Amino acid sequence: MPLFRQLFDPASSTYTYLLADAGEALLIDPVFEQAQRDAALLRELGLRLVATVETHVHADHVTAAWLHKSRSGSRIVLAAATGAEGADRLLAHGDRVSFGSRFIEARATPGHTNGCMSYVLDDHNRAFTGDALLIRGCGRTDFQQGSAERLYRSVHEQLFKLPDPCLLYPGHDYRGLTVSSVAEERRFNPRLGGDSSVADFAGYMRHLGLAHPKLIELAVPANLRCGRPEGEVPPATEPTWAPVTLTFAGIWEIAPAALEECAADVQIIDVREPHEFDAELGHIAGARLIPLGRLHERCAAELDAARPVVLVCRSGTRSAQATVLLARNGFARAANLAGGMLRWRAEGRAAVSAQA
Repeated sequence: MPLFRQLFDPASSTYTYLLADAGEALLIDPVFEQAQRDAALLRELGLRLVATVETHVHADHVTAAWLHKSRSGSRIVLAAATGAEGADRLLAHGDRVSFGSRFIEARATPGHTNGCMSYVLDDHNRAFTGDALLIRGCGRTDFQQGSAERLYRSVHEQLFKLPDPCLLYPGHDYRGLTVSSVAEERRFNPRLGGDSSVADFAGYMRHLGLAHPKLIELAVPANLRCGRPEGEVPPATEPTWAPVTLTFAGIWEIAPAALEECAADVQIIDVREPHEFDAELGHIAGARLIPLGRLHERCAAELDAARPVVLVCRSGTRSAQATVLLARNGFARAANLAGGMLRWRAEGRAAVSAQA
């Protein structure tokens, strides 16, 4: 089986899916605000992003497709029927998108929007349905060339004919549900399943009474540009004070070599206990000792919030928590020393110690 991860954006209740094989990865429906998170996961898993794949032109969030391409060189892939500009590949029904030795097959499932695509894994064990088919629901059909009749046919002809055990992964869920199956939705979906007819479904959809999507005026034009900002491209949001990287856990980290180069320009705070500071591992020259349990009460008085802070401990575990604590206290430029003093010493870097 390929590597698989289901990721979530709480602001838009959007699911992003990571598929990978032989070191190559796809991201399905990446979210602009989650690009750093997704890049961190790819980096930690040692994966190269070959493409971002969209299920449709979204109305509730902006895609990260352009952002990932600008940073990693990944290709932007979506349906030709979307009318979007800036894609590297425009898909038709039946096209394949490869990663490693595996692929997903594009199946046109219009109805929620004119350009909806669902993607079926090559072994038919998984399908990614976007908004065409949700868990016990479906996408609305009252804007973006929506059509209840087309959506009914799309689901019944392209998705409900997949094998019963095929797992279905939706584009969104607003109740915390994560996965369903073809057999379940064919039987229990209150809109499209059971003995529902086209007329039944169309009548249901005409009376949903949904409010207009809040972000549609922003999201749709941006997504028709594949997420590229309009006008001048904004500067990168990554910190520039040092070559720091964001972990999938959401912690900014700095490598020992990078800290050694910028040590004179940052505040190095060691959050271990006093008996550890001068013990066998020693401490970094110029580091100040503020144990983690005292950091909250002392940081405002003893640290300069305008200067970057690097947190240090034995292994990088306690200092990771210290970066979170400092961020909550207004320290926007704080990073954890990756691997702590164990890595620092393992790389042969100098340390101060009271022990001979």
